[in-house]
Amino acid sequence: MQVTKHISSTQNPLIKKVLLLKEKSRERKKTGLFVLEGLRELQIAFNSLYEIETVFYCDDIIENFESNTILKSFNIDKLISVSLDVYKKIAYRDTTEGVIAIVKGKDHQLASLSFYTKNPLILIAEAPEKPGNIGALLRTADAANLDAVFIANPKTDLYNPNIIRSSVGCIFSRTIKMGNTTEIISYLKKERFNIFCAALSASKDYTTVDFKEPTAIVVGTEHSGLSDEWLQNATQNIIIPMEGEIDSMNVSVSAAILIFEAKRQRKLNN
Repeated sequence: MQVTKHISSTQNPLIKKVLLLKEKSRERKKTGLFVLEGLRELQIAFNSLYEIETVFYCDDIIENFESNTILKSFNIDKLISVSLDVYKKIAYRDTTEGVIAIVKGKDHQLASLSFYTKNPLILIAEAPEKPGNIGALLRTADAANLDAVFIANPKTDLYNPNIIRSSVGCIFSRTIKMGNTTEIISYLKKERFNIFCAALSASKDYTTVDFKEPTAIVVGTEHSGLSDEWLQNATQNIIIPMEGEIDSMNVSVSAAILIFEAKRQRKLNN
């Protein structure tokens, strides 16, 4: 792998392209491309078979870096060095590793999903909006090695830089599918999943239900919870008993509790 060019002007068309992809969801959706920052994230994306189009790196930050070692191992069409001023212009994080890439997104349509286990465990989040919460959910899914994460009625572009940053690269290591609530419920019923919805009404203590069959754990937003469509189609609504003054927790915390109870049950069953 050889460096194809050096860019020192922030007015360069490629730099403008990076800024547009970073800042505009519409541009990401139109082109199917997004911006990724950081060597660890780049490595996870590459290992997860994402197509890396262009890598920009700044020698002033990474010095005699992996342009001749690690970056050689990536299947990259373009490897471009940039000046420190240019890098600061396109960088998203205050602390950075001097590596930014343009990457091609994957297909997240539900129809493209197939499971490689007869007893999958998946997480479904309905209408999550906060990138930090989505990133935290993906980190939990990665920690538990879930078979998939579904986002129902998505409100936020999956390749939003804030989601990528808060997921610490887990957005690339997990199978993520998106669709509306109706089609996801239809899919789950067709595939004979038990649907356990985190809810306050008509609910059982989460430790009393059986998560050992094919299972979908469904969580909603902290503000409005799950839609009636989910609650009406649940195998069982479940609840985490609260002993304090409030009746809800952060959605990623709640999801982690439910997911690892499911993992605990399945481990005992093996």
